[in-house]
Amino acid sequence: MAEIKKPKLAVWKFASCDGCQLSLLDCEDELLAVAESVQIANFPEASREIIKGPYDISLVEGSITTPHDAERIHRIRRQSRLLITIGACATAGGIQALRNFTSVDSYVTTVYATPAYISTLKKSTPISEHVPVDFELRGCPVNKYQLLEVINAYLNGRRPNTPPHSVCMECKSKGLVCVAVAQKTVCMGPLTHAGCGALCPEYNRGCFGCYGPKETPNTASLAAWWREHGEKNTDIMRSFRGFNAYAEPFRKESEAHENI
Repeated sequence: MAEIKKPKLAVWKFASCDGCQLSLLDCEDELLAVAESVQIANFPEASREIIKGPYDISLVEGSITTPHDAERIHRIRRQSRLLITIGACATAGGIQALRNFTSVDSYVTTVYATPAYISTLKKSTPISEHVPVDFELRGCPVNKYQLLEVINAYLNGRRPNTPPHSVCMECKSKGLVCVAVAQKTVCMGPLTHAGCGALCPEYNRGCFGCYGPKETPNTASLAAWWREHGEKNTDIMRSFRGFNAYAEPFRKESEAHENI
């Protein structure tokens, strides 16, 4: 009887902190089930073994920040039947995309003793700006159970079931008092994808927007509400410039308050 070939899974890193890859390793018992269902062909965080492509599923962490990486992502795309971006860096450029709002050359000359050796792009950009992406999973880092759901869905030929609603829904399901209403705390929860379990509001802090913009976020309305309660335009701008600063809805709203 011929051996049934398992789908090949590859995990790739670009400019990032590796946190989303570690979310997959953090699955522990669930990771054993993944390993039984797929052949882990390229995952440097987990194994030194590298199996040549093509790959059935590629998980990509990190943003594109160098000319070399801009070329490398095209090679990975050609080898991958499905390409899934994981985390804020891969889906929105990451915290390093704060450089996109200024001149990167000024930072290079300030940080590095020999700037001539530095080869970098002017902006930190998400993977989708360079190649077609089959699915984007947001988060900083991603929710490990959502990541397992996405892998499971594509292995079984169905659409991933990840929540489109906001962090506010997670607050309500936990019975938490709304920090925005009760304390007038600046909170990105109404605009942000669910997935963190309302971690910050649970500790009496406003949401920082780690999971990026939810579907159809009304950024202007929330910014106006903050302004009515005394927030300055510079503070509103900074609120939108976090881990997902270059995600389009957050970027546009931050730019609307930049020079006011």
